[in-house]
Amino acid sequence: NTLVNWLEANMLSCFYVKYFGTACPGCGMQRSLIALIKGDLLESFTLYPPLIFTLALVFYFALHLFIGFNQGAKILKWLFILNASVVTVNYIIKTIYSLY
Repeated sequence: NTLVNWLEANMLSCFYVKYFGTACPGCGMQRSLIALIKGDLLESFTLYPPLIFTLALVFYFALHLFIGFNQGAKILKWLFILNASVVTVNYIIKTIYSLY
């Protein structure tokens, strides 16, 4: 609870929004992470769907560094492509819906 309060009080502002006036591909990630820490998976996914994929990528990468899976590099490559695709699609959808 203290961590959540601290994170909510110290959220970073988005320079992209500040200087360009539009959302960046990562907008919503902080709020999504806070919702995930609170245990609200649905709210987290609603705020920023790519967060789950990003965390899975980071978690697998850390495991691969310490354990060294046989096909780890290949799996990481595909996880990265999946993650980048989800971020891109999310950004496009967010941009289209913010126009109307």
